[in-house]
Amino acid sequence: MTFGAPIPILRSFDEPKTKEFYLEFLGFALEFEHRFEPETPLYMGVKKGDCVLHLSEHFGDATPGAALRIPVDNVTAYMEELRAKNYRHARPGMPELQPWGTHDITIQDPSGNRLTFYSGA
Repeated sequence: MTFGAPIPILRSFDEPKTKEFYLEFLGFALEFEHRFEPETPLYMGVKKGDCVLHLSEHFGDATPGAALRIPVDNVTAYMEELRAKNYRHARPGMPELQPWGTHDITIQDPSGNRLTFYSGA
C-alpha cells in the first residue's frame, strides 16, 4: 500500500487578500478555483514546487489558525526574496535556529494560519 503526500486545507475569509498573500507575496501558482455557483464561497488550490495547499472559504472545511511546516531548500534566500517585495502585511525576520536543527521563518496568512518555512536537519 502506498500513501501520497497530504494536501492541507486552510481556511480563508477574504479572496483578494488571500490571493495577494499566496500568489503575489509567497509566489505560489494558482492551480484551480472552484465555486458551486457564482457568489458562493471559493475553494482554490495553489502550488509552489512540491508544496500543494488548498484554501477554502467554506464554513466547516477547516479551522482558522492552522500551523504548517514547509521545507525550503534555502530559507534564508526565500526570506530575502520575500522581504524585497515590501509586502505591507508581513516582513519575515532572519531564520531562527531551532533546537531540532532547522532554521525557521514563520509567516501568518490573512486568516491567521501560520506557515513555517524551514531548511536544515
